[in-house]
Amino acid sequence: MYVRTNTRKNKDGSVVEYIQLAHNRRHPTKKYSTAEVIYTFGRKDQLDINAIKRLIKSLSRFISPEDEMELQGAISGVEGLKFITSRPAGGAHILKGLWNQLKLNECLQKVLKDRSFKAPIEEALFALVASRAFAPSSKLAIEKWAKDHVYLGNKTPLQVQHLYRSMDFLLEYQDKIQERVFWSTATLLNLTVDLIFFDTTNTYFEIDDPGHSELKAWTKSKQKRDDLPHVTVGLAVTREGIPVRCWVMPGNQHDAKCVEQVQQDLNSWKLRRII
Repeated sequence: MYVRTNTRKNKDGSVVEYIQLAHNRRHPTKKYSTAEVIYTFGRKDQLDINAIKRLIKSLSRFISPEDEMELQGAISGVEGLKFITSRPAGGAHILKGLWNQLKLNECLQKVLKDRSFKAPIEEALFALVASRAFAPSSKLAIEKWAKDHVYLGNKTPLQVQHLYRSMDFLLEYQDKIQERVFWSTATLLNLTVDLIFFDTTNTYFEIDDPGHSELKAWTKSKQKRDDLPHVTVGLAVTREGIPVRCWVMPGNQHDAKCVEQVQQDLNSWKLRRII
């Protein structure tokens, strides 16, 4: 099929062009091809351009991205365009918007400004969060995922060493970062912080001998695993369920002592009177 123009001369001498969709059909007896009009779009000077655009868009669903790229190049007069690859960006784009709306980028930048990191720490941390949200995997797998399977808008190609370095940074500045993130969230959501709920759980390690450690301890965990070393993870939330801060504590630490540590750590945040 192809698009052709058909010209007609009016009595007043003016010439009018009609746009038609046609295809060639072989005549059964005369044995030569003749043009058969399938559809007439109307006069060239009165075409419904929006309707034609909708038709093109609808037909584009049935061709490959490579063919679509080639057609766009032909339409725009730029030949030789080659389709290389594509990566989804929608989910990461929305998550980035939430990240910035919560001012997580500003919280990290304030802590990072006094350090001369060459590694893209903030971008690596966002990649870790995005991976956890869309494709949970190991740090090594995130490097390939961020390169080939998603568009995160990174200025620097991420390497696995950047991910590990960003986790070291989080560990080193966890107190400052958690406080800044909480106050940023509390301000944005207008939280009332008068009641805090706190609970703990355990996670264990599949290793034979943890060696000397201030955190990993042998004791009976909440999963009834007394044959493996584990640590205690604590989380404090507001009455609305918004996280305030998290802790990693020794696996054999009693909950009463955990609560005492929570109170001490939150006193420096100046949360006023809270329960």
